[in-house]
Amino acid sequence: MLKIKNLYVNIKNNLIIKGLNLRIKRNEIHVIMGPNGSGKSTLSYIISGKPKYRIDKGKIYFNKKLINNLSPYEISKLGIFLSFQYPIEINGITMYSFLKNILKNKYNNKELLKKIYKVCNKLKIKKNYLYRNFNVGFSGGEKKKNEILQMLLLKPKLVILDEIDSGLDIDTLNIIFKNINKYKNKNKCSLIIITHNTNIIKYIKPNYVHILYNGKIIKSSNKKIIKNIEKYGYKNIINNEIK
Repeated sequence: MLKIKNLYVNIKNNLIIKGLNLRIKRNEIHVIMGPNGSGKSTLSYIISGKPKYRIDKGKIYFNKKLINNLSPYEISKLGIFLSFQYPIEINGITMYSFLKNILKNKYNNKELLKKIYKVCNKLKIKKNYLYRNFNVGFSGGEKKKNEILQMLLLKPKLVILDEIDSGLDIDTLNIIFKNINKYKNKNKCSLIIITHNTNIIKYIKPNYVHILYNGKIIKSSNKKIIKNIEKYGYKNIINNEIK
């Protein structure tokens, strides 16, 4: 589904991604971990087409289509969804208006409201939140639920979750990952989960865990490597892989 070949990414003349390779098949979960500043969020941004992030070298394919030069809108239309680490607030636009705009070609007004209410119930989002300004005054957990609300309504093929689990209480974590797992299993989509949380395997079952360091993936393994990270940190892995 996703194929990244020898990728180099530049931000403001600063090389962040340095020869990264990654392949993701349909219906797979890939967890990406690594020290701060390794390029994890940059990778998510470049896949989703964020402006001002320049590809110096390499290619990104989604379902065999080259997406290097596509806009964020074009990439999202192909079925790629990014949940932000720090969801933005939009004053003057209600959640419902935002959702209505991004889904206007999928449902009529009556169907849309029924669908949104159904998903809100699954995520335990209060319906009156739909008529508040987008994310304004929301808690961290409410903002992250809003990201998953959009995901469930848009029905993407590839979901990128950038620290969806950061700063959440145990109840919100359970609600979010319950819905993510149900969606993944039903739709056979693929997930990229960027996280620092070594407890992530309590909530999902990754096919692969990748360690990103200094702009490239230095090791790919199964979920057992997370226990190693929990016990020793990244130092041992980095030292062993870059000798």
